[in-house]
Amino acid sequence: MTVLPESPLLHRAPRTADDVAATDVEIAAIIAVARARGAHTLTLGSGRNPAAITTMAAVAAEWERGGRHIADHVTWPETAASWLRQARRFTATTPDLWVMTGPRLGWAQMTRRLLWSTTWTPRDTLVPAEIADPAALALVGTAYLNGLTGVDTDGSTWTVADGLLRHQHGTTQ
Repeated sequence: MTVLPESPLLHRAPRTADDVAATDVEIAAIIAVARARGAHTLTLGSGRNPAAITTMAAVAAEWERGGRHIADHVTWPETAASWLRQARRFTATTPDLWVMTGPRLGWAQMTRRLLWSTTWTPRDTLVPAEIADPAALALVGTAYLNGLTGVDTDGSTWTVADGLLRHQHGTTQ
């Protein structure tokens, strides 16, 4: 078992200039993975920038178009005192899966808070390609993200296993 660091917050958080909405291919792949896992209810989480809001709106629209349910959409800032309020709200629902997106720095800070202060687990979470960036995953530490599943821009999937990003090219699991 990997021990969590003393504090969930990054002490020297790098600045990132990411404002990338997920592509239609990514959205379709996230929906396909969620359906393949038998999910009916999703809770969405994202940063507050336009790209993140656009991504989650597209996921919600596509998911609900299929007759499924969105339990909540929680947003978080890029900088905050602790992200505890957002983490508690994000985990207040009991979805089949969580879907999260960036921006990367806010995602990392929120994810660290979730790991530290809630019962949330990465194995029940889907993310778009933006989060697959090794620098983004390193902000949390892949050792803490086992089971996290994401989609690449081409629709293929990846999963963190044993602290490594393992790609399943050409598939949606």
